[in-house]
Amino acid sequence: MHVNTIYKAPKGIIRISAEVNDNKMSNVRITGDFFMVPEDSILTLEKYLEGTKLEYTSVSDAVNKFYLSGVMTPMVTKLDLVTAIMGVVVGERKTN
Repeated sequence: MHVNTIYKAPKGIIRISAEVNDNKMSNVRITGDFFMVPEDSILTLEKYLEGTKLEYTSVSDAVNKFYLSGVMTPMVTKLDLVTAIMGVVVGERKTN
């Protein structure tokens, strides 16, 4: 099932698009109007989330691993990203 969600962080919008099957995410895409250094690091986070269970602990672990690589997200916190990703649980679901 394809899911889209939008999360309004205090300093930016985070959009998540993903396929969810058997409570696992695939084809994860993260976009929005927030900054990340280095800029192309978002691809790394998407990769970490592939196959991740859509459970708070699993998502939080993937985001923490992402930040351990030295990525900076000025004005957007780890919790903002985890909350945005967990929004997929209740996001707009579309069956294709």
